[in-house]
Amino acid sequence: MQKIEDRKQKNAFRVLPNQNSLVDFASNDYLGFSKSVSIFQQTHQYLKSVNIVQNGATGSRLLSGNHQVYQETEVFIASFHQAEAGLLFNSGYDANIGFFSSVCQKGDIILFDELSHASIRDGIGMSNAQSIKFKHNDYRDLKRLILFFQKQQLDKGCNGNFLNQIYIATESVFSMDGDTPNLEELVEIASEFGCYLIIDEAHALGVVGEFGKGLVQELQLQNQIFARIITFGKGLGCHGAAILGSHDLRDYLINFSRSFIYTTGLSPHAVATILTAYKHLECDKTAIQQLKENIIHFNQEKNMLSLKPIFIRSKSAIQCAIIPGNEKIKAIAYQVQQKGFDVKAILSPTVPEGQERLRFCLHSYNSKSEISGVLNLLLRLI
Repeated sequence: MQKIEDRKQKNAFRVLPNQNSLVDFASNDYLGFSKSVSIFQQTHQYLKSVNIVQNGATGSRLLSGNHQVYQETEVFIASFHQAEAGLLFNSGYDANIGFFSSVCQKGDIILFDELSHASIRDGIGMSNAQSIKFKHNDYRDLKRLILFFQKQQLDKGCNGNFLNQIYIATESVFSMDGDTPNLEELVEIASEFGCYLIIDEAHALGVVGEFGKGLVQELQLQNQIFARIITFGKGLGCHGAAILGSHDLRDYLINFSRSFIYTTGLSPHAVATILTAYKHLECDKTAIQQLKENIIHFNQEKNMLSLKPIFIRSKSAIQCAIIPGNEKIKAIAYQVQQKGFDVKAILSPTVPEGQERLRFCLHSYNSKSEISGVLNLLLRLI
């Protein structure tokens, strides 16, 4: 209980919020797919067409839960993302802990961006590999660490034939900053030093690139990435995740990833919703285009209002204004909410102390006037 009291004293105690009718600048539902009547109805029609009338998976996929819609969806996703194979997981968290805890072996090295998501960090913590973070998007620091560990192996007498693998992990859109790495430079580094690259595309799916395929495919780097983790609770507005990679990687995860093996599978309805949402991405550019226009408008407005200095540079749907101090940022967020805008305060320890922020999530369904209104309100409050 002392930990609870400590958190309350630091004004960082978490509580579950109630639903509200405020203008949405808080959810990850970037394209509005979670509320799509069309996706809802088409999912139902698909299940009827394949004669699936079932509420649950009934077991893990290795026992009784591997329904036919799984295979169809995984094949579709792999093709959509130009990957050899894909494997569905129950969530992005499950995918990350399942990947890092099983693939990375004792003696291997995991180098991860210091702002990587908690699920990546937790997965790394569950692995037997050695790990160390590199400075955010700082590839000079990354190279320094690679050279340090390779020198260690040379000193052990491996004569350049490195016995252990180095993995590099990062995100294509960072969840708390909204910025992106230089993936082309990162691929060059991985190639130069023989490292395996893992990219979490959670906040890029549905947002970045043609048809929302993500940053990796926008840059045509899909053949140079060892594994991509994509999640569906953001741009697709549903639930679940997938790991994309080679057929060998898929087989390995089926056999050794504990968060895949020892859990009940997603229900047929959940998987059918993923498939339907993907088909919407493939055939309807309207929502993606509207989201991109809203991102441009948000950046133009914050520049015009001279708010740019407090914002982290971002061209994504995540826009963050740094206002240090838990008490101060909570007070400002409360005032914004009282004026009808659902904007959330991100407190320490979720972000480092002194980096507390207002986090604006932009959507295809936000209007230009709503965006201008919330930014003008922020200007008055600060």
